[in-house]
Amino acid sequence: MKADELSAYAGRWVATIGQRVVAQGGTPSQALKAAKAACFKETPQVVYVASTQPILFPEILTQISSILPPDLPVFLVGGAVRDALLQKESHDLDFVTVRDSLAAGRKVANALEGAFYVLDDQRQTARVVLKDKHGARQTLDFALMRGSSIEADLLDRDFTVNAMAVDIRSPHALLDPAGGTADLLAKKLRACSPQAMRNDPIRVMRGVRLAAAYSFHIHLETRHNMRQAAAGLSEISPERLRDELWRILSGVQPGTVLRALDLLGALHYITPEIEALKGVSQSFPHTEDVYQHTLNTLHQMEKLLGFLSSTPHPDESGNLWLGLLSAKLGRYRPYFQPYLQTQLNPDRSFRGMLLLAALYHDAGKPATREVEAAGRVRFFSHEVTGEKLATQRGRALALSNVEIERIATVVRHHMRPMLLANQAKEPSARAIYRFFRDCGEAGVDICLLSLADTLSTYGTSLDQNTWMQHLNVVRKLLEAWWETPQKSVLPPALLNGDQIMAELNLPPGPVIGELIELLREAQVCGEIRDRQQAIDYLHSWSKNQSKPAANDG
Repeated sequence: MKADELSAYAGRWVATIGQRVVAQGGTPSQALKAAKAACFKETPQVVYVASTQPILFPEILTQISSILPPDLPVFLVGGAVRDALLQKESHDLDFVTVRDSLAAGRKVANALEGAFYVLDDQRQTARVVLKDKHGARQTLDFALMRGSSIEADLLDRDFTVNAMAVDIRSPHALLDPAGGTADLLAKKLRACSPQAMRNDPIRVMRGVRLAAAYSFHIHLETRHNMRQAAAGLSEISPERLRDELWRILSGVQPGTVLRALDLLGALHYITPEIEALKGVSQSFPHTEDVYQHTLNTLHQMEKLLGFLSSTPHPDESGNLWLGLLSAKLGRYRPYFQPYLQTQLNPDRSFRGMLLLAALYHDAGKPATREVEAAGRVRFFSHEVTGEKLATQRGRALALSNVEIERIATVVRHHMRPMLLANQAKEPSARAIYRFFRDCGEAGVDICLLSLADTLSTYGTSLDQNTWMQHLNVVRKLLEAWWETPQKSVLPPALLNGDQIMAELNLPPGPVIGELIELLREAQVCGEIRDRQQAIDYLHSWSKNQSKPAANDG
C-alpha cells in the first residue's frame, strides 16, 4: 500500500490483506486478533505505521541494546515512553524483560560502571544508578514482565498514558494497547481498568500529580475510582507514601495537588495534620484560615525557589514585590543555585524537604489556638507544637534522621525572621549570630519560608514598607551566612577548650563548651578582638561567677 493511504493509522499496528487494511490495534497481537475475527479464512500481514512525529529516546537505549543478549526481549515502558512522545527528556527509565531481569540489570550496571541495587527480590526488580560527567543521576529500573505478554503487562498498569512500550531494538514501533497516544493528545488521564486504583491506591496520588504536571484532565470514571480507592492509602507502606509525596512536593503546583487529593478524600491518609488545619480561623493580618494559608505558602515557596534560582525574569519590572525582591536579594542568585542542589538524602530532592517543612510550618496552630477577650486569635508556641508534629510525621514517613532534624529546625524557628522584621532597627550582630547558632544551615531555609509565609499571610493587603522590612532582614541574614561567615557566624577561635581550662583551672565539662560559645558571641559583637582580650574576658566572667549572690532581704 502507498504511504499516504496508511497515514490515517500513524502510530498504530495495522493488519493488511493485499492492498486493504482490515484491522488495527495498539500492538501486533491486537491487530492480528481483530483481523482474524473479520477475515478468519485469510492470513493478514501485520505492520507498524510510523508516526510523522519522531519519537526521541535517550541515547542510552542503544548502549543497553548492545550490552544485553540479543535473544532477550527487553522493553522500555511507562513514563519514559510517554515523555519521549512529548519530546521531553527523561532520567528515570523503566525496563521490562521476559526473564532474568536481575541479571540484566547487573550486566548493564557492570558495563556502564553504575551502582546496582535489588529493589524487590521476590518480584525480580532491580535498579541501576548512573551519573554523567556533570554529576546528574539517571536511574534504570529492570523488572520481570507481569502476565503472559507485554500487552498483558501494559494493560495491568495505572493509566493509559503510562501503558505504552517499545522494544529497545525496535524503538520506533510503539506498543499502545490501551490507547495512551490518543489520550496523550487529548490531555486525558484515564485508568487502564476500573480496578487499577483499587489494585494499588498509591495511583491516586500519582494520578493527581501527573494531572498537574502535564495539564491532564482526569477522566470522570477514573476520578470516581480514585475517590473510592483513597481509603486504601492507609494500607500503603510508609516508604511508598513518602516517595510519592516527595514527587508531589518536588513537582509543579504542589498546593494544587494537595487540594485535589483533599477533594478525593485522600489527604487524611497522607498528612492528617494538614487536614486538621481546615476551618482554623486566624486574625489580621491573615486573610485565610490556616489550611488555605498553608497551601498558599507552598505556592509562594514554589515561586520564590524558581525566581531566586534562575536568571533575572522579565516579570520583575512589572511586579512590585518581585522587583523589590530582585533588588534586595538578586545578588544571591548564584548562591541559591548550588544551595538547591544540596543532598540530605541521595534518593530525595532538597526541594521536597523545603516544601515539606513549609507544609508543616503552622501544623501546631489547631492545638494552640486561643481567643483573647477582645476577640483576637493567638497561637502561642505553635512552632514548638509544630516541631513535634513535623518530627512525628517525618518518622511515620521513614525519613532519615538528618531530614527530620532539618525539617524540625525550620518549623521550630520559622517565626524568627518575621519577629526581627517587626523591630524598629535592623538585626544586631548578636541577633544574627544567635539566629545561625540555633538554626545552622537551616537558617537559609527559614529565610525562604519566612518570605513565602509573609506573602501568603498578607496576600493583596501586603504594603511596601512591610515587605521592605522583611527583605532587609533576610538580606542581612543571607549576607552573614554567605558573604561574611567568619565575621558574623563562625569566627576563628581565639582560644580552644584546653586553653580555657588552663586559664581558669577548670576540669573538662559542659561549661567549657558554654565558654567557647560565650567568647565566640563576644567576638562577633566586637567586644573582643584578640587572644589577650579573650583571656581578660574569661577572667572577668570567672570573677563575676565567684561573687556572692545579693541578699534580697
